[in-house]
Amino acid sequence: MSESSGGGLTGYIQHHLTHNQAVHGAPADPSNFNWDSWAVALGLGLLFVLWFGRAARKATAGVPSKAQAFVELIVEFVDGQVRDTFHGDRRSVTPLALTIFMWIVFMNTMDLIPLDLPGMLVTLVGGEEAAHHTFFRIVPTADLNTTLGISSSVFLILIGHAWSAKGGMGFGKELLTAPFHAHGFGAIVLAPVNLVMNIIEWLVKPISLAMRLFGNMYGGELVFMLIAGLMAGWVTFLPGVIANAAWGIFHILIILLQAFIFMILTVVYIAGAREGH
Repeated sequence: MSESSGGGLTGYIQHHLTHNQAVHGAPADPSNFNWDSWAVALGLGLLFVLWFGRAARKATAGVPSKAQAFVELIVEFVDGQVRDTFHGDRRSVTPLALTIFMWIVFMNTMDLIPLDLPGMLVTLVGGEEAAHHTFFRIVPTADLNTTLGISSSVFLILIGHAWSAKGGMGFGKELLTAPFHAHGFGAIVLAPVNLVMNIIEWLVKPISLAMRLFGNMYGGELVFMLIAGLMAGWVTFLPGVIANAAWGIFHILIILLQAFIFMILTVVYIAGAREGH
C-alpha cells in the first residue's frame, strides 16, 4: 500500500490505473503504446500455445493422463458449442474459438492476482521510490486497446468469411440490396440507405465485443481497488478481507462468462457472415 501514502485511496487507484507506456504524446494520447498490456497478453498467448501444443504432442490413444483429459475436456466443450452454433465446415472455426476462449480466460484471470504484487516485487528489487514511479497493469483485458485489438481481428475474419462464402460481387451486392429489398429505380434509391445500415451493423459487432469485455474487466479491477482501500485501516481490515474473498469468488464466474460470451458471439457472427439476408 506504499503507493497510496501520498494521495490516499485516490492516489492508490490512480497509480494502479496507470499503464507502463511508450509515450508519443500526452499521457492520454491514443498513440501511446501500453507495454504492460502487450507483454502480459503476449506471454499468456505463448503459454496457451505451449500448453496445448505439448498436450497435443503427448496425446495417446489409450488411457489419457489427467493433463490430457483436462485439455480434451476443454476442446470438446468448445467444439460442442461451435457445432451447435455454426452449421458448416468448422475445421477453422473451432481452433479460432478455442484460441479466443482460452486466451481471454488467461488474460481475465490476471485480475485474481493481488493488486500490490507487482509493486512488492519492484520494492524488493529497487526500493519504495522505484515502486512509486513504476506503473504496471497486469490485466490486459482491462485495457481497451487489447479488447479492440482482438475484436478488430475478429472483424477482419468476419469479412474474410463473408467474402469466401459469397464472393466479392455477392458480398458487395448484399451490402447494397439488404435489408431493404426493392427492384428497379427503388433499388437505386435504397442502395445508399442499405449501405449505411450494413456499415453500422458490421461496425457494431467489433465495438460491442470490445466494450463488453473491457467494461466488465475494468469494473472488476476497480472494485478490487476499492476493496483494497478497506484493508488499509485496522477497523475495516477484516471486512475488507471478507469482501475481497467474496468478490474474488464471484469474479471467477465473470472471468469465465466473459470469455465464453466473446467466443460464442464470434462464432455467431461468423455464421451470420456466411449466410445471406
